Amino acid sequence: MILFVYLENRKNKTIMINIDALFDISYGLYIVCSGDSKKGNGFISNTVFQVTSKPAKFAICCNKNNYTAEFIKTYGTFSVSVLEKDVSSETIGHYGYKSGRDIDKLRGFKVKYGETGAPIVLNDSIAYLECKVCETIDVGTHFMFIGELVSSEVIDENKEPITYLYYRNVRKGVSPKNAPTYVDPELVTKGNLNTSKTYKCMACGYVYDEADEGVKFEDLPDNWTCPVCGAPKSDFEEIH
Repeated sequence: MILFVYLENRKNKTIMINIDALFDISYGLYIVCSGDSKKGNGFISNTVFQVTSKPAKFAICCNKNNYTAEFIKTYGTFSVSVLEKDVSSETIGHYGYKSGRDIDKLRGFKVKYGETGAPIVLNDSIAYLECKVCETIDVGTHFMFIGELVSSEVIDENKEPITYLYYRNVRKGVSPKNAPTYVDPELVTKGNLNTSKTYKCMACGYVYDEADEGVKFEDLPDNWTCPVCGAPKSDFEEIH
């Protein structure tokens, strides 16, 4: 097992942080959306959790630079689509690594509009929640939006939800820069470096390690795509 650590200086005291400990916190993966039938946006989130039961309230964290944050603040609503274990890399790539400032992220997807008018993405989803914002907390780089549950629905009770652990360990996914769980690679050192070549997806940050995969990157077919975001082979650059 490779140990990921970085050193941080706080008030002249050096602290060693084992990054693996942070990854032991349990998360899911969701598409959070806001807006209305005329204009909306969404992003991949792994920070969605229930905070009360009566009434049922849920909290989400959204980076202040995230385009969806503007919609949530404007409309005062958000939806949460619970993604299935076999969610497509295209869906992950579209909502996780592309900006709604550049494209219409809802176009081409199966979307319904809920009780509040908020868009709800149904693709690769097994359930959804719809909330009306009742409190916004500034937590530094992110806003925490707390919403009271307005409606919810199970789409497919036979499929399992994807967890962040599965996304990292099996799908080899990484957090986008705006995610609360993002770790700056410049602060991370590997304790057991090898000499095999590694290649990084410039779209999402996924790293293809020849030693782990057992296949040279150059031997992969030309139509091979990033298993995380679906980017083409040409979007990878050698890093070691």
